[in-house]
Amino acid sequence: MAKFSGKIFNVFLCLMLVFGIWMRSTTGEPVLAASVEADRVHVINRLSFGSSPGDLQHVQAVGIDDYIQEQLSPRRDSLELKQYPTLLLTPMQLERQYGFRRPGKGKPKLSSQERKQRRRRSRIPFREASEARLVRAISSPNQLEEVMVNFWFNHFNVSAKKGRTRLWVGVYEQEAIRPYVFGSFRDLLGATAQHPAMLFYLDNWQNTAPNSPGARGRFKGLNENYARELLELHTMGVKGGYSQTDVVSAAKVLTGWGLPRGRQRLHAKQAFVFDARRHDNSRKTFLGQPIQGQGIAEGEALLDILATHPATAQHISYKLAQYFVADTPPPALVDRLAQRFLATDGNIRSVLETLFESEEFNDPQYYGQKFKTPYEYLIAMARATGRPTVKPRLVAGALRQFSMPLYECQTPNGYANTESAWLNPDTTIRRISLATAFARGYGRQKTPVQLDPLEQTLGNRFSAQTQSVIDGSPRNLRAALMLGSPEMMYR
Repeated sequence: MAKFSGKIFNVFLCLMLVFGIWMRSTTGEPVLAASVEADRVHVINRLSFGSSPGDLQHVQAVGIDDYIQEQLSPRRDSLELKQYPTLLLTPMQLERQYGFRRPGKGKPKLSSQERKQRRRRSRIPFREASEARLVRAISSPNQLEEVMVNFWFNHFNVSAKKGRTRLWVGVYEQEAIRPYVFGSFRDLLGATAQHPAMLFYLDNWQNTAPNSPGARGRFKGLNENYARELLELHTMGVKGGYSQTDVVSAAKVLTGWGLPRGRQRLHAKQAFVFDARRHDNSRKTFLGQPIQGQGIAEGEALLDILATHPATAQHISYKLAQYFVADTPPPALVDRLAQRFLATDGNIRSVLETLFESEEFNDPQYYGQKFKTPYEYLIAMARATGRPTVKPRLVAGALRQFSMPLYECQTPNGYANTESAWLNPDTTIRRISLATAFARGYGRQKTPVQLDPLEQTLGNRFSAQTQSVIDGSPRNLRAALMLGSPEMMYR
């Protein structure tokens, strides 16, 4: 009992000390200590999910410029996909093996046990996708690639909370997001537009020209959902200058873009299907440009227009600058990124190079000013403590408690990355409590975090105020104070 009471006391004391650090901060924001390591800490904070053991020493050895180039040219995927066999399957294989019930009369009724087994099996693809994402985020040396996967997934969000999307969310990331994070924006846009996860999530698989030969049942009307989000979220932005007439035209262009249906689902190899019988072959006008009725090619022409539009360049540049520099990014930087986007036909790597070389990205006034989302904070703690074996299921559970369940953002705009979305007194206390638990031994790790390695990993990032509290505290509480500090919650 005495031992148990001692643990409770230590947790309580730690909570009070960390909360004291936050209360003493007049702005509620951290002030990074001036140090020769500040630039290195900054570039690691922004190009990764946080320092892991050896990162600071590596950047010191190769230099910041070479580190950035390393991250922009990632090595081969370090994840052994054989551990997650469902990520190697196509969407149709997933549906047939894990989610599709063969149609037909005379099908035997399933017993209660059989239904239970089928439900358990149907959860396997989502579980493997979640674990693979978290393992990569925590352990991959290609940290900027993982950051960009998270960024683009949120940009082209689909939610596992909606029907068949849950089955496909992992393969959506694997096929439509991951291969294009540093490539052509047009390729990324096209891959997401034709992926079954997106077609199902935003209903375009049902989008049908009224009175067309294929219009029947649920496939008999125009569905604008995907076309609207394509313009508002994926490309031009809400202030991009398009009209409701353009949304309708885009929806007409995309009629017939769908999924295998009926018995097609038994044998189809490709999940994307163009159904000419449901397509609107009339002549359309989009953003003042004529689009002739020419079947599936109309959709490709529409994506070409959108991917090269100045409003798209501005919208994507704003979001990149907001993620990597500040919640309200400097307009001059956004303009320069947009110019680079247009000059390179939307080459994402080139835009990122311009961003990382900019005065704004390297301006100390922006260091440590981006509040981490729950996802970023949890991954950062796992990396800082050198614990890649933290059970992914525990991390996924913690994300759910912080209202950021992986792959389950139900709105098409994805999770926000701004401070106003995540910083409030309740979540701060909960983060401090989690940091305390993490420091004492979280999940499989029953041994406390070792202080000296943690100090070497995090480097000299703490303000004088924070460092004073850490130095004045009992040694067995210092790891929790570091992990729960403002400097750890900002990047």
